[in-house]
Amino acid sequence: MICLTVYKKSGQYQGFECVGHAGYAEDGYDIICAAVSALTVNAANSIETFTRDPITCTSGDGLVKVSLTERVSEKTKLLLDSMIFGLQNIQKSYGNEYLEIVFKEV
Repeated sequence: MICLTVYKKSGQYQGFECVGHAGYAEDGYDIICAAVSALTVNAANSIETFTRDPITCTSGDGLVKVSLTERVSEKTKLLLDSMIFGLQNIQKSYGNEYLEIVFKEV
């Protein structure tokens, strides 16, 4: 299962961590893993490219972690809202057994 944890402080994004593999299909053919990876990596790359918000990214096998160190701009908020919207639609389509989304106050 993939677990996406979205970190917020007083309603403001602090970052997110996406860990795991969906287990929907064999490696290389898992459309849920591919879709989640595309959305999370694209969000991180878009924040770096289209905003001036400081960001720290870590990635590896089954891991994408993004930390935002300052109050985020409206652009970053929109990019993260869009990422979460896409991930929630994947979750609705394929079920909670493949993707869990958690919002955590820090």
